[in-house]
Amino acid sequence: MEEIKVSPDYNWFRSTVPLKRIIVDDDDSKVWSLYDAGPKSIRCPIIFLPPVSGTAEVFFQQVLALTGWGYRVISLQYPVYWDLLEFCDGFRKLLDHLQLDKVHLFGASLGGFLAQKFAECTYKSPRVHSLVLCNSFSDTSIFNQTWAANSFWLMPAFMLKKIVLGNFSKGPVDPKMADAIDFMVDRLESLNQSDLASRLTLNCQNSYVEPHKIKDVVVTIIDVFDQSALSLEAKEEMYKLYPNARRAHLKTGGNFPYLCRSAEVNLYIQIHLRQFHGTRYAAINPAMVSAEELEVQKSHLTEDRDVEDSQ
Repeated sequence: MEEIKVSPDYNWFRSTVPLKRIIVDDDDSKVWSLYDAGPKSIRCPIIFLPPVSGTAEVFFQQVLALTGWGYRVISLQYPVYWDLLEFCDGFRKLLDHLQLDKVHLFGASLGGFLAQKFAECTYKSPRVHSLVLCNSFSDTSIFNQTWAANSFWLMPAFMLKKIVLGNFSKGPVDPKMADAIDFMVDRLESLNQSDLASRLTLNCQNSYVEPHKIKDVVVTIIDVFDQSALSLEAKEEMYKLYPNARRAHLKTGGNFPYLCRSAEVNLYIQIHLRQFHGTRYAAINPAMVSAEELEVQKSHLTEDRDVEDSQ
């Protein structure tokens, strides 16, 4: 039990990457918590958005691996927001505060939905350059709980935790997946009633992504073939919504592949970010990119421009 919490990697992460707390709203109770690691000179980092049960710590393996490769990574935890527009406005203010013009977003489950809604919300003045969507969805109606969205704020914390735990994997799982579930249960315990109620409200209030508004955003979809909280229909809907997206499939990984299949997930993120090397939207320190790779990237960019010009 609690293998991840006592692991050397997690303890190294907690001891070397400071947790920052930032307030950007007029309401002082709305505090963004985040880990910001890697070269601060990078103006287009990758930002990680957690699921309903997650905190900023759940992406510690991505923070350690990607910063080791030279990327700037921000993993955050959102304050209490009760509707999507309010969240988008708060997130935009956070990016302004951090002096980030455009960013890459990795979102898991609810985090992926919020990432898509933020990209949609800011499409007239784009703030999102690319998306990596892990076990995510595009329409809240898949949970069949839109009727309950307005009553979560009334429920006690134990009841809300029970609702969230109902989506965790049941039955036999491999040891790494069991450790990931234990860690997420521990993270869930650290969230208070308003944190959980607001996240479940965002997760279930009637809303869907409008794909025509984010058609220019580069997308990679990461999902698993084994049991997860997402139905096959929800996954198919994502593929239809983003027909040009890169698809990264994991044979197993359950709801939390970024914890129990971190090496594979990190590789997929690296492949996604590599296409921006050598551009102003690179999330990596240029010194960490070889001259040969930059040449290849430049030739790809030239070919893409030639194709666009010929159309």
